[in-house]
This record gives sequence, C-alpha cells and structure tokens, in this order.
Amino acid sequence: QVQLVESGGGLVQPGGSLRLSCVVSGSTFSIYAMAWYRQAPRKQRELVAIITNDGRTNYADSAQGRFTISRDNAKNAVNLQMNSLKPEDTAVYYCNVRGFGLNSWGQGTQVTVSF
Repeated sequence: QVQLVESGGGLVQPGGSLRLSCVVSGSTFSIYAMAWYRQAPRKQRELVAIITNDGRTNYADSAQGRFTISRDNAKNAVNLQMNSLKPEDTAVYYCNVRGFGLNSWGQGTQVTVSF
C-alpha cells in the first residue's frame, strides 16, 4: 500500500508556469515508474509524462518541450514542471505510481489556465 499526496495546482495565466509535486509514502520498494495523468471535463484521463526508476522519461505530444517530469528519490517524490501553459492544459492532474502488483493514484490537483 502506498499513499500519494499531490500539491502545486492552481490558477495561472496562459504562458505561465506551475510545478506539481507528489510525495509517496508507504511500501515504495516495489515502484518502478511514476507518472502524471490529467483529465479535462468531458474527456478521458490521459498520460502526460512518465519516469522510470532508471530515469527514462516519456511525454505526451502535447507536453513535449513544455513539461518536465523529475524524481526526488530522497523524498520519494515526483514533480512536473509545466511551462508555457495553455488554456487546453486545464484539467485535474493525477499522480500515479506503478510497481509489482501496484497501481495507485493520488486524489488529483486542479490546474486552470485562464486570464
């Protein structure tokens, strides 16, 4: 069992930046990947970015070049730096961790990009 606590969402103007953080506690030894997903109103949840234990990353086309996912192993945390935000980035962002027999989600944090 793991617990995920997200922070860092909020309201930002187009072109602005936000940094999301997710701290993971509990039985973290089996985790092999950490990711951020998002879900906009009336849309399916989609993968934004993922990072594996060996540091490999993968991004959605919409996030490539603007978002950066990183891990802080000392804090058991995964971060998402979001730059050049657009109104279409507005969504609830969810932290996800995967491991052997493990697939856990955070409660979500709202990101709103608007004037």
